[in-house]
Amino acid sequence: MSANLLQPASVADRRVVVALGSNLGDPPAVLREAMAALHKLAQSDFVAASLWQSTPVDCPPGSPLFVNAVVAFTPWPDETPETLLDRLQALEQEFGRWPKVVLNEPRPLDLDLIAFGSETRSTPRLTLPHPRARLRHFVLEPLNEIAPDLILPGQAKFVRELLAALRTDESLRRL
Repeated sequence: MSANLLQPASVADRRVVVALGSNLGDPPAVLREAMAALHKLAQSDFVAASLWQSTPVDCPPGSPLFVNAVVAFTPWPDETPETLLDRLQALEQEFGRWPKVVLNEPRPLDLDLIAFGSETRSTPRLTLPHPRARLRHFVLEPLNEIAPDLILPGQAKFVRELLAALRTDESLRRL
């Protein structure tokens, strides 16, 4: 996929960034199906990164490899971060996700709301932008593929600069 498919964000922008991950079942198939479902939540401008296989981060020992991706889109005008979070959590459940027993345990589908335009939140239910997105290779690499010139709310650097400066033990491979 060519770089810069998503143009730089402006302050008034309402584009949403969602990170997808799966490490149970058939992760590539799960993510493709989830992307199709997410596309239905978009009013316009839907763009998806490639699928990336990644090593688990902060997961229980023996956790399977993940497949990750990122999508970005403009939601419908009446959508809020909270209503979108509800939709993402319902979608996770449709794919067989159960309530967490162990932090970062294997799961068929994980959807994280990374950003909702320039919105910020810090509530028990939702933090925007996602507090660890800038620290996760498995988020930044696919996001860089579709939006290298995006600046996440609260950040001063482009996604491409955050990725270039990132130092982690994560291993990623484009599928």
